[in-house]
Amino acid sequence: MSNTLHNAIMEAGSKDRPPMLAPGNYVQWKSRIKRYIDTKPNHELIHYCLTNPPYELGWKDKLILDSEGNPTTTTERVFETYKNVTQDIRDQLNAKAEAVQIILTGIDNDIYSTVDACPNACEMWKAIERLKQGESINVQDLETNLFWEFGKFTSQDGESLELYYLRFYKMMKELTRNQCKSQELKNVSYHKLYDILKQHQHEVNEIQAEKIARVANPFALVAQQQPVYHP
Repeated sequence: MSNTLHNAIMEAGSKDRPPMLAPGNYVQWKSRIKRYIDTKPNHELIHYCLTNPPYELGWKDKLILDSEGNPTTTTERVFETYKNVTQDIRDQLNAKAEAVQIILTGIDNDIYSTVDACPNACEMWKAIERLKQGESINVQDLETNLFWEFGKFTSQDGESLELYYLRFYKMMKELTRNQCKSQELKNVSYHKLYDILKQHQHEVNEIQAEKIARVANPFALVAQQQPVYHP
């Protein structure tokens, strides 16, 4: 069996295994895993666990018969366990555990630790959405925006050399960091552009030093710029 076919089968899932979440397929995975849950006898409870906090066991007031055959009761405070709760609550607890198992079996390793640290299936579901939703769309939008900024980049009216340098430097860092590639930039060397900017680094340093001096001793700077009067 080829790797491509194997990966396709893993992503699609089966009756015995939920579909696998792979990079860039969150939307499809979310739809497939919901259909996988639909095959379970308790699918309604599992779906509920994905969007609602689970039932929490705790101290509860429970009515206790005073004696056998006696209709009177007293209230006793007991701590709930799986054994002493009603069947409806047991079903909820079972669904909660199954929902967690389905999620952890169907996610990829790069987010497993983060998701596994969540306290319940509802929080896991939210965490996966935050980590994966719109993954490929966001990357494409980022590249498009960066290329658009690169194409229209120019100096602004009244802009200092320092600000011009810093804006361009930041944009180039973003392009490099995101490894953006485009036919329009195939003849552009990032290193060459950096070299051009570095030629003006001395001027930028002088501007920054002047700003520091102005803040530290504004009167000295004013005195330095005052014309000297010779009678």
